[in-house]
Amino acid sequence: MFTSGIGCGSKLPHYLWANEFNSLHGRPVPVATGIRLAAPEKFTVISVSGDGDSYGIGVGHLIHTARRNVNMVQIVENNHVYALTKGQYSPASEPGWVTTTSPEGSIEARLNGLGTALMSGATFVARGFSGDPRGMAAILARAIEHPGYALVEILQDCVIYNRINTNKWYHERVFDLADEGHDAGDLRAAIDRTMEWGDRIPTGIFYENADRPTYEEQVPAIQKLGGAVDRDLTNEFSAGELAKMLDAYA
Repeated sequence: MFTSGIGCGSKLPHYLWANEFNSLHGRPVPVATGIRLAAPEKFTVISVSGDGDSYGIGVGHLIHTARRNVNMVQIVENNHVYALTKGQYSPASEPGWVTTTSPEGSIEARLNGLGTALMSGATFVARGFSGDPRGMAAILARAIEHPGYALVEILQDCVIYNRINTNKWYHERVFDLADEGHDAGDLRAAIDRTMEWGDRIPTGIFYENADRPTYEEQVPAIQKLGGAVDRDLTNEFSAGELAKMLDAYA
């Protein structure tokens, strides 16, 4: 089950043969949480949206879903710009960047999305690059297999509104953390690595902790009765009790 918001990145599920819930701008993550709680055994849940959707209006949902450790994957397609709405700078844009709505340059600091997720309690944090499809596929597979909340940021270029962070620009800078012996079990080292940006940009798995229980595993009702979609309410309530309950909300 895919959930998505609004923006170029959020259109991805439209091109896939899969279940999808296209939600409001910035809201695909809480929808994904609801799906996980309602049907924990039915779907692999993946939320996909852009950096504006995820790191802007939706950043509060990212933080709280990470700290709860809901078993889902959040993919952030990061092209450093609000491309669908004609090129405004996003929370991931560099200070000073000139755009259609900031002719004198952005005056805002860049948000460190991966660092934010780690400091919020995320148990899997990784970054891929669209120019390395094999490496990106391997990261996404690991994220899907991970038991808990997984954030995967995908660096990708916008050929219309971002002429700085191009495919060539990334190819000259990205490197794989695994090639430098990074320990993905070291949280402090992972946080430090998220601060690297500029001449060298790390990709790969920053952090992974599969030992922390998921949110669903700690909800007594789910453990006892299963997800709401699989419950037979007629067995849980008598006809009179159910009618009385429904009447209370009429």
